[in-house]
Amino acid sequence: MKDFVITTDSNSDLLPDYISEKGIVIIPHYYELNNTVYGDEVNLTPKEFYDSMRGGLMPTTMASNPAVIHSTFLKLITEGKEVLHISFSSALSGGCSNVAAGARELCEEYTDAKIIVVDSLNASLGQGLMVMKAVELKEAGKGIDEIADWLLKHLSNFCVQFTVNDLFHLQRGGRISKVSAFVGSMINIKPVLVVNDEGKLVPAGTVRGRKKSLSTIVANMVKQMGEVDNTTMAENTAAAENTVTIEGSAAGLPICVVHGDAAEEAEYVARLIKETVKDSNVIINVISPSIGAHSGPGAIGICFWGENRNS
Repeated sequence: MKDFVITTDSNSDLLPDYISEKGIVIIPHYYELNNTVYGDEVNLTPKEFYDSMRGGLMPTTMASNPAVIHSTFLKLITEGKEVLHISFSSALSGGCSNVAAGARELCEEYTDAKIIVVDSLNASLGQGLMVMKAVELKEAGKGIDEIADWLLKHLSNFCVQFTVNDLFHLQRGGRISKVSAFVGSMINIKPVLVVNDEGKLVPAGTVRGRKKSLSTIVANMVKQMGEVDNTTMAENTAAAENTVTIEGSAAGLPICVVHGDAAEEAEYVARLIKETVKDSNVIINVISPSIGAHSGPGAIGICFWGENRNS
């Protein structure tokens, strides 16, 4: 059996140390800001990127480059490796189709090559958790086909709850109307969004006030994970006296909090999770620019293993 390499793209928002430790190969997605293209050798720090948006600059995003995809996969297969690629949602970007086309062309040219592309139908560390599970299964001795089949079977278990601080960026991306963005901003309405089974980021409700939106996505996470012993969360999650034990909640995976340069609020959400979910392992990372261009500064998301995306 050939050795295989797990690859993904920069929208998976994996921690740099994890990427290095596990030997994950990253294919970049790109963004343009002030007439400069970033995403490969040239990058802004998260602070620089989000501050530029706060200052009024509006980035545009681009999917992965076919030439980079070709060179990345070619190097791996000529080294005798097979490739398992876990892609950003095809419903949110053309990157998945670019990768699938590149893989198909190389496998036609190199008939002994194997490149499997799994469409995560997910984003940020929702996609990243799939990569982490693939690594865990590989380290347990599972083969490339078995891992790909497992991931496809469990796509709907990788869940995302999301809220944004500024409705303008949702309006700019066509998620809500200009009128809704204006009125919602005036009365401090905060949307709650999820990634659905089709891999789209869709509205799942609204609440009034930032703090309420953060406690709501934690409460929604618990519902999707599945509560036991009929434990009920307090209205103010941070004040809940009881925690809930989630059977098989993480399937060996952490709960992930991602943010658009809102580290203090991400830490607050992490504390809510730890106070609510017994023995939870929580990691925090910043949202990559090619996603953050659409969610904006202050966006907060939770990525986790749940019963399904629609509960």
